[in-house]
Amino acid sequence: MRVRKVHRAIPGPGQESVWDYPRPPAVEPSSERIRIELGGALVADTTDALRVLETSHPPVYYLAPEAFLVPVHEAGGLSMCEFKGMAHYLTIAAGDRIAVRSAWTYPEPWPGYEALAGRIAVYPSRMDRCLVDDETVTAQEGDFYGGWITSRVVGPFKGAPGTLGW
Repeated sequence: MRVRKVHRAIPGPGQESVWDYPRPPAVEPSSERIRIELGGALVADTTDALRVLETSHPPVYYLAPEAFLVPVHEAGGLSMCEFKGMAHYLTIAAGDRIAVRSAWTYPEPWPGYEALAGRIAVYPSRMDRCLVDDETVTAQEGDFYGGWITSRVVGPFKGAPGTLGW
């Protein structure tokens, strides 16, 4: 298989390139205001988040369970991250919508990722709207990754067709 050469976007003032993020991923605290909406309801609202930063991926925000204003339920199913461990999937119901397997958590993350234990990440593509400091997020392409794209980050981003080999 031939891998397409990636042309890294140059970050402007106040921006960061996902190509400067490390592999294995880094975990960093964020005091940005994170809000998630589903079914016409506010699902989560917090300024206590962790950002996971991995080469070629937009950040994924992990929120404390207390940030959620609606119940989050086990959805069944697992997947494995080579760095973080076994992810468990969650369902979020709010207003008139049920978003099955729209979030995930690492109950027992592997060494180096203990800070993620019990925190919840949400696929922005499966919510009505996700916001970072009042900016509406664009979801990372694809149905596997859950990155949050804002004007703060530049790509290109893994996830779209043809990017698997990056």
